[in-house]
Amino acid sequence: MTLLTVGRVWDAALAEALKPLGLTTRKYGLLGHIRGTPGISFSELARRSRITVQSAHTAVAAFAAAGLVEDATAHAGSASSLRVTAAGERLLADAGARVAELDARMTEEHPGLVDALRADFDATVRRAAFS
Repeated sequence: MTLLTVGRVWDAALAEALKPLGLTTRKYGLLGHIRGTPGISFSELARRSRITVQSAHTAVAAFAAAGLVEDATAHAGSASSLRVTAAGERLLADAGARVAELDARMTEEHPGLVDALRADFDATVRRAAFS
């Protein structure tokens, strides 16, 4: 339950940090997937993001209209090849800085929490490895 509570608190804080940039947590993740895998297809983007292909198309269309993403081969019947533009890179850098600030603030406000979560995670991984 503690982990779920921490996750919800973190998610709400992340949403607030990204809002001034016009991003949601999901949009930030989508842009990150596109940057991390230049040339990614809509199908793969949808799979990685756990959304439908139709939702991926809708999101990418909005990113393209905002100048954040381009599709190098966007024509009917052709596989897409998505990549982040320079404007998208700048937005991701700004978002990344906000995430780092949020992480530092949360760690400072709750110094023992990170260590406790890390220890619990390590113990869980060890148990899983030996079962």
